[in-house]
Amino acid sequence: MDQIIKQINEAKHILLASHSQPDGDAVSSILALGLAIGKLGKKTTIYNASPIPAVYRFLPSVERIVRHIKKATTYDVALVLDCGDLPRIGEATTTVSRIPVVINIDHHISNTGFGDIQLIDPLACSTSEIVYRLIKAMDVPIDKAMATSLYTGILTDTGSFRFSSTNQAAFAISQEMAELGVEAHEVAQHVYGTYSLGRIKLLNLALDSIEISDNGKLSIMTVTGAMFEETRTQPEDADGMINYARRIEDVKVAALIHEQKNGKTKSNGHCRFHVSLRSDGSVDVAAIAGSFGGGGHASAAGFQVETTLKKLKSDIITLAQNL
Repeated sequence: MDQIIKQINEAKHILLASHSQPDGDAVSSILALGLAIGKLGKKTTIYNASPIPAVYRFLPSVERIVRHIKKATTYDVALVLDCGDLPRIGEATTTVSRIPVVINIDHHISNTGFGDIQLIDPLACSTSEIVYRLIKAMDVPIDKAMATSLYTGILTDTGSFRFSSTNQAAFAISQEMAELGVEAHEVAQHVYGTYSLGRIKLLNLALDSIEISDNGKLSIMTVTGAMFEETRTQPEDADGMINYARRIEDVKVAALIHEQKNGKTKSNGHCRFHVSLRSDGSVDVAAIAGSFGGGGHASAAGFQVETTLKKLKSDIITLAQNL
């Protein structure tokens, strides 16, 4: 951690980035750390390749997150948060890899160890927990804005303290953030309380798409580009929908197949898909994702693949034979 603080103190312009198609922890961790570094008088750029899901747009300074960055020589240091592998940040991967110092801050057990400096703790409940520790070590006072992001990151990555990743630090930090002014019910209202009509319609189509393996242990939910067009929604509106497929009785593993916007390739008719995997705790889905070139946690993981929807479903259904 001392090495990271030294790099931050010596840098003039720092880039913070998290994985594309961000969840609550990815958004919250870059915002909290970005605000803390800003208090040191440093110039910061906060980046994510994807639109921020509507449920996280209440977070303080979320409007500072940009979707495009400048050339690598613009930045002295890149802080890459909540990414098991550098390519997960999306189209800026090549640019970020050329920044003089790349620092990898993460809690995924499948992290590849990329970057010049690593701060990886698989026992942390979230990357936001690690960021909390880093901010404390930086001796930057945590204000309500930072506290709101840190609390939101912990809340969402522990599934409202329901997942096995929930540790003592999750509760201790959350209590401290509440003492700093975070209103838990207000955060919950933003994250879980309201949905647009379009998202409800998208959810209806996604629920209709659910398929169950013959042994009943695996479920597949699919969201396609056509569904987004029909409901006038955006890819970020599918955030969290996999939980409906995971909660089906007897299901051990749920998969959400998400067709990416870039569509079909020129010749073979393949599409690019992002697949999210969730487990009831009895199956290590990080290992499954790893077999497809992805990664994550034992109970929550994902990967990207270019293939046909039919082939992808067949490959995933095959997994049920070993459950």
